[in-house]
Amino acid sequence: MCGRMAITMAHDAMGRLFDAALANDLPPVPSHNVCPTQTISACVPGDRRLLRPMRWGLIPPWYKTPNGGPLLINARAETVADKPAFRQAVRERRCLVPASGFYEWERREGETPLPWYVTRADGSPMVFAAIWQDWGPPDARVSTCAVVTCAANAEMARVHDRLPVILEPPDWGLWLGEEGVGAARLMAPAPDGSLRMHRVGTEVNSSRALGEGLIRPVEVVAGPINPA
Repeated sequence: MCGRMAITMAHDAMGRLFDAALANDLPPVPSHNVCPTQTISACVPGDRRLLRPMRWGLIPPWYKTPNGGPLLINARAETVADKPAFRQAVRERRCLVPASGFYEWERREGETPLPWYVTRADGSPMVFAAIWQDWGPPDARVSTCAVVTCAANAEMARVHDRLPVILEPPDWGLWLGEEGVGAARLMAPAPDGSLRMHRVGTEVNSSRALGEGLIRPVEVVAGPINPA
């Protein structure tokens, strides 16, 4: 799954990454502990791609309030085309969410969950497949999104059974709907060997924790799953 991420790229760097124009109200960066319901940047198609702010946590049109139902921060690839909350968005409103990395927690019975920080092995930014939905009246409309997840690859499976769908640059146009149909084939795990993981301190277990120290490796007595 994807329940917390780090976004450290400058807005200009994100714009160059996607060859996109920048909205004026993008959220501040860097942020090393981006949590659900916070505002993130997402790239959408148009005459020119646009990087625009969105609330992380898709709100379906029938919710009376933003918390009028379950918090929908992820959409499972296996069911996204069938779930009422997601099926129109995945057909018509797909977007790209850039991130530097994300956190996942290893859960052992009777122990405090142990956080891991996950990045691309090649050091390049992650780009998640996502879907989006506008919600609210015209004078108070908010754009909201959910990250699409799939089964874990070999690295991730040792900690968790889900993984965000991570897209490669040649596939961005297809996911955005700029290159016809066939985006469904992109909702697959990242290739084995493409991710790197290291343990980080339990400070990040708090949604209020801040600072670049959150992503620094900590020593693991038993040895890391995938040494940084």
